[in-house]
Amino acid sequence: MAARRGTSGHKYVFVVGGVMSGVGKGIATASIGKILAARGFSVNLVKIDPYLNVDAGTMNPTEHGEVFVLDSGLETDQDMGTYERFLGRDLGPEDYMTSGMVYKTVIERERNLGYKGHFVETIPHVRDEIVDRLKKSAQLGKTDVTVVEIGGTVGDFQNALYVDAARVMHLANPEDVVFIMVSYLPVPYTIGEMKTKPTQNAVRDLNAYGVQPDVIIARSSQTLDQKRKEKLATWCNVQTDHIISAPDVESIYDVPLNFERDKLSQILLDDLGLTPKREVDLSEWKAFAEHAHNGRRTVKIGIVGKYFDTGDFVLSDAYLSVIEAIKFSAYMHEAKPEIHWINAKEIQNGKLPVESLKEYDGIIVPGGFGETGIEGKIMTAQFARENKIPYLGLCYGLHMLVIEYARHMAGMENANTTEINPDTPYPVIDILPEQKEKLARKDYGGSMRLGAYPCLLKEGTVVREVYGAERVEGERHRHRFEINPEYVSQLEKAGLVFSGESPDRKLMEIAELPRSIHPFYVGTQFHPELRARPLSPHPLFDAFIKEALEKHQ
Repeated sequence: MAARRGTSGHKYVFVVGGVMSGVGKGIATASIGKILAARGFSVNLVKIDPYLNVDAGTMNPTEHGEVFVLDSGLETDQDMGTYERFLGRDLGPEDYMTSGMVYKTVIERERNLGYKGHFVETIPHVRDEIVDRLKKSAQLGKTDVTVVEIGGTVGDFQNALYVDAARVMHLANPEDVVFIMVSYLPVPYTIGEMKTKPTQNAVRDLNAYGVQPDVIIARSSQTLDQKRKEKLATWCNVQTDHIISAPDVESIYDVPLNFERDKLSQILLDDLGLTPKREVDLSEWKAFAEHAHNGRRTVKIGIVGKYFDTGDFVLSDAYLSVIEAIKFSAYMHEAKPEIHWINAKEIQNGKLPVESLKEYDGIIVPGGFGETGIEGKIMTAQFARENKIPYLGLCYGLHMLVIEYARHMAGMENANTTEINPDTPYPVIDILPEQKEKLARKDYGGSMRLGAYPCLLKEGTVVREVYGAERVEGERHRHRFEINPEYVSQLEKAGLVFSGESPDRKLMEIAELPRSIHPFYVGTQFHPELRARPLSPHPLFDAFIKEALEKHQ
C-alpha cells in the first residue's frame, strides 16, 4: 500500500480485538500512543467499553479489575490508567465512554425533544452520538492523532455499533483513519505449530462489518516467523510488513520498543499521510524498561488486600495501579520488587499468622470497601507499627491505621468505622455528611468524593519532606468515609500526626508517625498510585521503597 497523502484532518487509529479477550489491546493501544508521541505528535487515547454501566464505579473489582479515577472524578476502566502511564500525562473524561453513557445521553436528549419528535433509533442516532464523542475528544484534547480502543472482541454483539461508527468515519475520510486488529495466534501444545486460522476467521468477521484492517498485531507466546506473516498477509489481505509480531514479554514496558523494531510508527504515519516531526526518541523509555530486567537488588513487598477471590486464581488487576507504582519506584532505586499477595481474611481467621508479615521489607494496605478482612488489616497495621516495618496505607489502609491507633494507643476500645459498625462507641472513621443523604436515596453511582483535590502539608512532617512542598495539587480521591474530626485532637494527643489537611482544614488527608518513632508509617486518604508514572514515580512510593530497601539491607 502506498503512503496516503490526503486530507489534513484529524487522524484516528482504531484498535479492535480478534479471537479472544485479554490479549493486550489496552497495552497495544497505549504503546501505539507512545511511539506516535515519540515521533513528535500529540496523541490522546480513548477507551470504549461496550457494557451498559454508565461508568466503572459500581463494578466488582474481582470481576472487572481496578477502577481508575481521572482528575475530573470520572470512574473508568483500568486501561485508562495504562494509557496515562504510557503517555506520561493526564487524560480527560471525554477520552472514555461506555454504552451506558452513550444511551443515557441519547435518551435524555429524546426526553428533552432534542430530536424534534422524530423516531430515535440505534442507527443513526446512537451511532452518531458515538462519532460525535470521538470528534469531541479530539477537539478538547487538541491533539494530532486519536487512538481508540474498542473493547471486546470482533463478533461480539455488544461492540458492533462501535465498529460501525468507526466504519462511517473511515467512509467519510478514508485518508484519516487506520484500523488495527490485535489478534491471538495459538500454539497448541499437542501440535507444536503456530496457527493462523483463528485470526483469518477474525478478520473475516471484521470484513463482515465493512471494515478491513490495515495492520495486524499478532499476539502469541512466540515470535511470529516470516512464513506465518506471509500466510496472514495472503489470507487477510494485509501487507506483509503490516503484520507486527507481538510475542509475550517479561515487562509490558518492552512493548513500544518491540513495535518500533517492526517500524510500526512509520507504517502508521505513512498510512495516515503524516510526515514524521522527528526521529523516534525512546531513549528515556528504553533506559526505564531496562531497569525492569536489571535490578541490582530485590525488595519484598506484601500487599494485604481483600479482592483476591476469583476461584483458583489471584486477580492482581484489582490493585493494578498500586503494583505499577511499586515497580516504578523500585526501578528508580535499581531494585526489582517481589510482590506478594496476602489475603486479609487469612490473617483475620488465623490461617496465616500475623507474625509471618515480618519477612516483608514493606507492607501496603490498599483501598477497598466493606467488612471482609477488616480485622486482618487492622492486625496488619498494628504489627507493622510495633515491628517498625515500613507501612503505606491507601484510603482504606489509612482508615485501618487510624482505627488500630485509636484502639491500642489512644484508649478507644472497640473504635471502628461506621461503615462496618454504625454503633461503635468511637466512630473514628465516619461517612461524609453529604454522603448520608446520597446513600439514603440509594444514589451510589458516581456519588463518592471523586477526583483531584489539593492538600496542605504540615511543616516538619515526613510527607512535607517527601513532597518537598507545603501544598500538593491534585491527588485523586475515591471514598465516602473520612477521619472523624471529633476525634482528631484525642488521636493527636496520643501521638498520631495528621500531616496533610484539606485547604479549609476540615478534612484530614494524611496520617503518619514521626521518624523518631517509626521509619515510615504513613496513610493517605487519597490514592497516590493513580499519579505514578514510569518516568516520574510518585514521591510517596519512592520514600516507602527507600525505607523498605533499608530494612532489607
